[in-house]
Formats: sequence, structure tokens, C-alpha cells
Amino acid sequence: MGMRVLLSGFAPYGEDHVNPSWEAVRRLDGIQAAENVTLFATRLPVVYGEAIKRLISSIRVIRPEVTIAVGQAGGRMQITPERVAINVSDAPIPDNAGRVLTDKVIISDGPAAYWSTLPVRKIVRAIKDLGIPAGLSNTAGTFVCNQVFYGLMHELSHSGQTKIGGFIHIPYIPEQTLDKLAPCLSLDTITKALKRAAVVSAEALMPEHKFTEIN
Repeated sequence: MGMRVLLSGFAPYGEDHVNPSWEAVRRLDGIQAAENVTLFATRLPVVYGEAIKRLISSIRVIRPEVTIAVGQAGGRMQITPERVAINVSDAPIPDNAGRVLTDKVIISDGPAAYWSTLPVRKIVRAIKDLGIPAGLSNTAGTFVCNQVFYGLMHELSHSGQTKIGGFIHIPYIPEQTLDKLAPCLSLDTITKALKRAAVVSAEALMPEHKFTEIN
């Protein structure tokens, strides 16, 4: 049976006309990344509550074995798998619905934090092997990205099935840095890194099998 990997990306935020998380994952939608590994993509709004609802709805339709949420972290220089999601939303900036949350618990009866179940260190090594900068991150922030990450892990923890998931932050793409000094990576590079992360994650569920990535 083939394995399915769902990747989510976000709609543009604020005044930006592009969000590289969605631009990258939509390039991967429907492709066979490796033998018996098919990728799917879904687009999330940058809106508290609505984003995780959209992701969970997509999970229930697609029924992936692996779910990787992807978001933009402007200012970072690397592809950064996140290690942990925390049970709070607290950011001074508004979401795309104009909502600002302060000290807001995401799930009232949830634990303080969830660990990613993706093979985060293997992902970092695999992306570096492609010649792409990558590193492990210990904070997904406290904005919509973290809320999606936490909500995803809460959903998976209650699924009763062997499924894994987590979050990866990516840098800006060049067109976003024309008027500001900030690191960036090309969209092709980001897409290549996310494809590799998807295959490595699928391998984690079948450690006895080595998937051959399809170019």
C-alpha cells in the first residue's frame, strides 16, 4: 500500500502577496516523491482556529500517514524543523482576521507541550546532504504556526493510529527581500528540501525499507 504525506502551507499574510510555504507545497501536490510515497498539499488561512480546522479536515479526507505543516519564518537562514509546540497563543500582531491573542491556551485540557513525531534530526541531516542549509529549531513561536503545530499533534495523539507529524519553518524567498535586508532561499531550493523531508519522514514509519526518491 502506498504511503501518503500531507503538506500544508499558509496563505499570504498581511501585506505580503506571496507565502513561500504555500508556493512550495503546492508544487508538490499530487506528485510521487518516491516509490510508494505520494504527496498532497492543502492551503491554510493565517487565522487562529480556522487554520487548524482546515488542516484537520484535510487529514480526515486524505488520511495521510505523515503530516508536515509548513510556515514562513522571515529572518531565518535555514530550513528549520521544529522540535516542540506549546499550548499557548500570544502574539502582538493580528492574524488575517484582525484578531490578536494574549496568553490564550490553545486546548484547555491539553498538555503544556507536544514533541514533534517527525524524525527531525534525520530531516536536518538529509537536507544538509542536498547542500541546503538546515537546522533544528526549539521554538515555533506563539502565533498561528505554533497553534497549527500544537493542534496537529493533539489530533494525532488522539487518533489511535500510527501516524506522525510536525512542523517545518522556511525562510523568505528572494522576491520578499527586495526592499529589506533578510536571508532567503530560492523557491526551488525550499521545494527540494521539503520533498526530501517528506520522503525521510515516510521512511521513519518503515525503517526496514529505503525509499528511492524520484526526481
